[in-house]
Amino acid sequence: MKITQQTISIDGIDKIIIKHLLEDARTPIQILANTSGISGAAVHQRLKKLENAQVIKGSQVILNPKILGYKTVAFIGIYLDKAIRNPDAVRKLRGIPEVIECHYTTGNWSIFAKLICRDNEHLMELLNKKIQPVDGVSRTETFISLQEQINRQIVF
Repeated sequence: MKITQQTISIDGIDKIIIKHLLEDARTPIQILANTSGISGAAVHQRLKKLENAQVIKGSQVILNPKILGYKTVAFIGIYLDKAIRNPDAVRKLRGIPEVIECHYTTGNWSIFAKLICRDNEHLMELLNKKIQPVDGVSRTETFISLQEQINRQIVF
């Protein structure tokens, strides 16, 4: 791994390790060692370096929303009456558990958010009772996802 001006170049061994961890974050160190051709201690050191450099930010459990009853995914473009209202609006959106992503954007919207909902009625309730009443929200545009076709992290 080589660090230059807040950008990190990773070598082939790091790429092998990361690729395996992206497939299964619980891959044992010994398997990572065998596939990358280095010792388990060396894999452990590389993982520590990647974590310290914030290339790897952690591991996580990924829930299946559909199994939990959340079958509708929607994207909401949120127009604010004033840009200065962004921090307060985001603070309110953070308090809505169904808002799983929120982005400050260029273009038409001030905020672009991703929501998971039980169904369209649940989505409508969130829009009418929780999102549109937020101070500064002048209007919203809603896009319902019909099917997620790609879901991945950056690839090498």
